[in-house]
Amino acid sequence: MSVKNYKKNLLNFIIIPALIFTLDRSSKLYVIYLSNKYKETEIFFSKFLNISLIWNEGVAFGLFAFSNVYYYHFITGIVAIVIIFVFFFAKKSHGVEKYSFMMILGGSIGNIFDRLYYFAVPDFIDIHFYNFHWFIFNVADIFISVGVILLICNEIFKKHES
Repeated sequence: MSVKNYKKNLLNFIIIPALIFTLDRSSKLYVIYLSNKYKETEIFFSKFLNISLIWNEGVAFGLFAFSNVYYYHFITGIVAIVIIFVFFFAKKSHGVEKYSFMMILGGSIGNIFDRLYYFAVPDFIDIHFYNFHWFIFNVADIFISVGVILLICNEIFKKHES
């Protein structure tokens, strides 16, 4: 690999997760600001979308949320280890796989930052249809989910090519 390509790949490897992290942090800080300003956790309502701030102390979709601080730190440690693995997978992969891992990395860094800083992750996007509410999530969760979906699709299409 030439020096020019190496620098380009390194720049992409840093910029994409950093942009995702920045977008995630900005959205969370804005929602927290609005919640504090109006003294409300329910900030916006529409027919299909609510912006409602909740503090998720669990992992994905609020799973494993317990009040035991040691359990919380244990889960946070596992999440940090997974992020390290995602970093190395992103570094060694190519094409769609690489960008998928970079999306997962950017979102994961955003969420672990919150786990370490706030001891909870601010979630606020609530999509609903009639009386069915999906899980409340944030921008980082969107990128993590899209990255995982792309990895799955990539793996399925890779299998069909063989």
